[in-house]
Amino acid sequence: MISNNYILVIDKPSGMTSRDVVNKISKTLITKRVGHTGTLDPLATGVLVVTVGKYTKLCELLTSTFKEYKVEMKLGFETDTLDITGKVTNTSLMSVSEEKIVSTIESFVGKYLQEVPAYSAVKINGKRLYEYARENKTMELPKREVNIKDISDISISGNTVSFKCLVSKGTYIRSLVRDIGIKLGTYATMSNLVRTKQGKFSIEESYTIEDIEQGKFTSLKIEDVLDNLYTVNIDDKVYKEVSNGIVKEYNIKEDYILFKYSSNDIALYKRKEKNKFGMYVKF
Repeated sequence: MISNNYILVIDKPSGMTSRDVVNKISKTLITKRVGHTGTLDPLATGVLVVTVGKYTKLCELLTSTFKEYKVEMKLGFETDTLDITGKVTNTSLMSVSEEKIVSTIESFVGKYLQEVPAYSAVKINGKRLYEYARENKTMELPKREVNIKDISDISISGNTVSFKCLVSKGTYIRSLVRDIGIKLGTYATMSNLVRTKQGKFSIEESYTIEDIEQGKFTSLKIEDVLDNLYTVNIDDKVYKEVSNGIVKEYNIKEDYILFKYSSNDIALYKRKEKNKFGMYVKF
C-alpha cells in the first residue's frame, strides 16, 4: 500500500511501548520498514517521530536533538522503576518548603552526570539493565553527561510537583526526578510524562494511532524536517557519481546536501571539510 519514504509525528498514547507504536504503524501501512527516533516509556505520552521506508536510515540524525517534556512527580516515595508503575522501595515524611522545591529544581539547569535507571534498555555485557533488575541482580549503573537546557512552569500542589523541561538526547526524566528528590533530602517518583517537542516536531502537529489507521495524516519529507539542507536535482552523470559515494564539492553554507534524481531522493551528503561533502545516507 505504502512504499514511499517519509516521516510521521505520532502522539503516543499511554500504555503502549514505542515498539508497539512501530508495530501498529507497520501493520497499518503494510511495510516492515518502520522505525522511531527516541524511546518513550509506556507510561509517557506525546511526540514520537516515526520513520517509514528508506527514511529509517535517518533515525540517528533525527534523534540527536533536544526534547521538551511536561513532567509530574510525587514527593515522599521512590519506586524501583523510578515511576508510578513500579514497586515502592523508599518513603520519607520529610516536609520541604515550596521555595526549596523551586530552587532545587531550577538548580538542575546545565550539564550534570546522570545515572541511568536500573529499569532501562542500556546494555551491560550484552544484556539489558531491566533484565538484570527483573532477576533482582544489582548492577553498577552507568553515568552519562546530560544537558538540562531549561526548566520552567514549576507548579506545586501538596506532594505533587509539575514542571516543563528542555533536555538533551539521552536524558532520563525518571532519573532527573530521582535526583531532584535526593537533592531535596527526600524521595521523588515520576507520575506522568508528556513529550511536547522533539527538535522542530511538536505535539500540535502530531497524529494519533487512530488517525494513521483512518488515513487522516500528512507525512513529512526530509526537506520538511532539516533546516540545514541544500537540495540538488542531478543529471545522469552526477547520479552515477553520487550512487558510488564520490565526494562532491559545493561552496554552500548548509551542512547537508540532498541529491534528487527524477524527483526521488538518492542520497544525503554531509560536510566533511570546508567545501567537500561525503555520503551520509544512501536511499
